Amino acid sequence: MRLRHVVVIAVLIASFALVLLAMGRLPICACGTVRLWVGTRFSKENSQQLFDWWSLSHVIHGFLFYAGSWIFAPKAKPVSRFIAAICIEGAWEIVENTNFIIERYRESGAVDYSGDSVINSLCDVFSMMLGFVLAMRLPIRASAATVVGLELMALVAIRDNLTLNIIMLIHPIETIRVWQDGG
Repeated sequence: MRLRHVVVIAVLIASFALVLLAMGRLPICACGTVRLWVGTRFSKENSQQLFDWWSLSHVIHGFLFYAGSWIFAPKAKPVSRFIAAICIEGAWEIVENTNFIIERYRESGAVDYSGDSVINSLCDVFSMMLGFVLAMRLPIRASAATVVGLELMALVAIRDNLTLNIIMLIHPIETIRVWQDGG
């Protein structure tokens, strides 16, 4: 990767941060503390600290974006596909923090969800970047096994993962919500 690519990526990430700040997102957790990891599902610090269980879904985004770029833009340079994936992930972080999506998450059972802090959103982008780079380097079977493993790990640990997150965002299912709440 050349210096100009690094500069483009840095400008993109800074732009995402500025948009999120302009949207009124807090730079860090309202608690005033910055933690590396939040390991409980029902914490007001989820989506506020650097990483949490949902960071795994952003790693999976990287694997999926790599696969999608390989399928839909096979002749594009890897760095171009990487930058495109960063743009898509950054756009999602902005959309995810709109009132509409925050309300959708609340309707699907995340009652206390208030959106992401800026630092969490940026770490979500970095998590996607990690997944993309891993997908570039790992054989296809290892990539698939990693995605399945991350999904199962989150499912067992917090009764949630990317698959359930998408289902509950698009069409909440009461049975899933009750199960996720421990019922």
